[in-house]
Amino acid sequence: MFGTLSEETEVKVPASKAWALYGTLELGKVVTGKLVNAVDVVEGDGGVGTILKLTLKPESGFSCYSEKFTKVDNENKVKEAEVVEGGYLDIGFTLYRIRFEVKENPNDDTGASCIVKSTIEYEVKEEAAANASLITNEPIIGIMSIANEHLLKSG
Repeated sequence: MFGTLSEETEVKVPASKAWALYGTLELGKVVTGKLVNAVDVVEGDGGVGTILKLTLKPESGFSCYSEKFTKVDNENKVKEAEVVEGGYLDIGFTLYRIRFEVKENPNDDTGASCIVKSTIEYEVKEEAAANASLITNEPIIGIMSIANEHLLKSG
């Protein structure tokens, strides 16, 4: 069973500034202590193949998981990361991918704001299909909220 959830938000900063956060390891630093307890770089420098270990807050339901950056497209401002160990993979999922896309705001010809779109794609084994109900937009909404606040403060 395959599913997808997405969320969009407008950010009052230029797309290049938003991408400097979303497209790099900086995003992990910004959410540490707020959404997660720790983000450790296992290997890599923020490009494709980078592996992060995220230690989560107890209320998340998981203690930790590792994700790998599978796409970092600086030209189109798209980053994808897939869980490679722990987390949803431990409860019957074969895929859990998060994509962040930073786009120019089509309603703002001054370039002073942009649109950030976040998408979760997942696939779950048939025998664990009931666990698909555990997937929500909450994590990406939380990440975008904290990131947007950070971007506005660092103005």
